[in-house]
Amino acid sequence: MANVINKAILSSRMLSINWVTYHTHHQVMTHTDPVQQGRYYKLNLVIVQPKVGGVFSCAKCIVNLWGRVYLFRPDKYEHNVTKIESGKRVLLSFALNI
Repeated sequence: MANVINKAILSSRMLSINWVTYHTHHQVMTHTDPVQQGRYYKLNLVIVQPKVGGVFSCAKCIVNLWGRVYLFRPDKYEHNVTKIESGKRVLLSFALNI
């Protein structure tokens, strides 16, 4: 299985922006992202969708547009990505902790 490639574009205490690539056979198990304090928001823009698999799921999304734009609270709601059977999944991910 290929590693996830996570390229930091910006990283600060409150805001991070990452370009993330998930390859074939990768999946993200159901989890939450704990934070020490504040509220944690993620805005994920799916730039490249896998040919098969790699479907994002969240217990509660604030925004879900066309299966390509997701705004959600990863600290409060479980989320996952199904196994990528073919292709790759590329995201531009914005994380805000306020």
